[in-house]
Amino acid sequence: QVLLVESGGGLVQAGGSLRLSCAASGRTVNLYNMGWFRQAPGKEREFVGAISWTGGSTYYADSVKGRFTITRDNAKSTVYLQMNSLKPEDTAVYYCAADPRSTSTIIAGSVEYWGQGTQVTVSL
Repeated sequence: QVLLVESGGGLVQAGGSLRLSCAASGRTVNLYNMGWFRQAPGKEREFVGAISWTGGSTYYADSVKGRFTITRDNAKSTVYLQMNSLKPEDTAVYYCAADPRSTSTIIAGSVEYWGQGTQVTVSL
């Protein structure tokens, strides 16, 4: 069993930055590939980014590429999502995800564990 707890969401003006954290707990959690998804009101959940269990590979949705960065600190069992140059369309609930298989399965939305989500609101 893996438990994921997100934090760091909030209200920010357009052009600002936020850093989300996802604290993971559970046996062998550091061997899990991790990802971030988001869901805006009235829309389906969408992939934001993923990072391999080693941290050596990262993948991003085109909509956030160049603005968002995923990192992980396996010593702390924590994954981060640094979000810069935020836009109102980035407003959503952001979810942390973990899967032991591959980053490809995360990108496809096939995820074994989800966090509870944290709200990010970007105002004009």
